[in-house]
Amino acid sequence: MRYFDDIQVGDRASFGRYPVTREEVLDFARKYDPQPFHLSDEAAAATHFGRLAASGWHTNAMTMAMLVAHHADAPVASLGAAGIDELRWLKPVFPGDTLRCETEVLEARASQSRPEMGIVRSRMTTFNQQDEPVLTFIANALIGRRPVRD
Repeated sequence: MRYFDDIQVGDRASFGRYPVTREEVLDFARKYDPQPFHLSDEAAAATHFGRLAASGWHTNAMTMAMLVAHHADAPVASLGAAGIDELRWLKPVFPGDTLRCETEVLEARASQSRPEMGIVRSRMTTFNQQDEPVLTFIANALIGRRPVRD
């Protein structure tokens, strides 16, 4: 288990492999972002996407799925998050793409109001199979401190 006390500015990790399927793009769009260019080849062809594209919110969800799977393999004392900053969808994600992630710790500071945790700011970047960044944001994670032994 990695605790706040184990995390250093500059720490990096690369992880994940997420194949994007047409069925999942359509299912997510129907449920959460039913814009025509996420639902129809014809509508998408008439836009700057040129073809069916995943919702940016779907890309966020796929990124989160890869992060949670990574933490299952390399556990962190996560206590949730205080939000994200600077969210950018840099390129569209299409059915047939395969995504992966990289993260870098930008800042780590002890919480002044909650001594049992620290706040870790990390840049998360999601890439497609051509190593083009498709999504980036800064996560503000709440990470538990190492328990004090009596």
